[in-house]
Amino acid sequence: MSLPQFTLLRPRTLQEAVGALGKHASNIRVLAGGTDLIPSMRQKLFEPKYVLDIRQLAELKGVYHHPGGGVSIGALSTLTSVEHSEFLRKHYPVLSEAAATVASPVLRNMGTIGGNICLDTRCLWYNQSLTWRKGCGFCIKKDGDLCHVAPGGTKCWAAFSGDTPAALLCLNAEIELASESGVRRMPLRDFYTGLGDTYRTLQPAELLTRVFLPESLADYRGAYRKLRVRGSIDYPLAGVAVVMKRSNGQVADVQIALTAVNPAPVLVKGIQQLLHGKAVDDQLADAAAVLAAKTAKPLTTSALTPEYRREMIRVFTKRVLLEISGQWPVVSGR
Repeated sequence: MSLPQFTLLRPRTLQEAVGALGKHASNIRVLAGGTDLIPSMRQKLFEPKYVLDIRQLAELKGVYHHPGGGVSIGALSTLTSVEHSEFLRKHYPVLSEAAATVASPVLRNMGTIGGNICLDTRCLWYNQSLTWRKGCGFCIKKDGDLCHVAPGGTKCWAAFSGDTPAALLCLNAEIELASESGVRRMPLRDFYTGLGDTYRTLQPAELLTRVFLPESLADYRGAYRKLRVRGSIDYPLAGVAVVMKRSNGQVADVQIALTAVNPAPVLVKGIQQLLHGKAVDDQLADAAAVLAAKTAKPLTTSALTPEYRREMIRVFTKRVLLEISGQWPVVSGR
């Protein structure tokens, strides 16, 4: 499948980049790593007149520790750099672990954390060639008015399938968005809408520039587990991120987030109230796992059944809680 025709823009500075976005906002796409954009353009999911190549903007790369102020990660930092950052591995292990599970080493060398945050939602009927989609009558998300996932509904249920956002939600991450009018900062949890088609609040003339992790959550124990058909390359079909801080053997703080089982990555509500001040045992871990499974709303967006994916959310949640509480053998998330 060939790429559609477009004009390639290569800004030398962030100011030039947001200027180009402001000028061509209605018909432009941003190229960071390109691991998702290029295949989507070949499938004619996107046919922009302009492509903004920001890969040379060095100011948007790197992991920086600000003593007393947490950590900033440039949106163009590759997933490999996030995976191998010694600082992140030591102080924010759940993020490094999530980054390490994305696709394959070659794709992690190209893909960026900003791109993973902005990853397009997907399903069996959307992520196909133009010919295939035309044969199905298209869908709400692209060129049609029917959701094949939930026929008869008016909402797009395409699933969000990024790995790192679940970890970032657990870490109370914030993001920075830049435009010609200035810079705004917002919690990552407010970035996603919960809709499969208009899945993020990013404005057409805005660019994701940085991710911020708070100092207060440094050194929390954490882990990420994902379900996929193949042990490499595949997107998650269910993913669970957990972070926890314990004091005197009891839970002082805890967050659990899910990915690939909803149109947005989501935090599990009520988990703090359930676990706070208690020592995690098999029964308590099971109760938390059931709560996580109830939060998951997988539909038929992939080859695996929704029931199986929801059950694996329950299994992963229980195992990770017991693991980081020292009651379960450590198993690699890859």
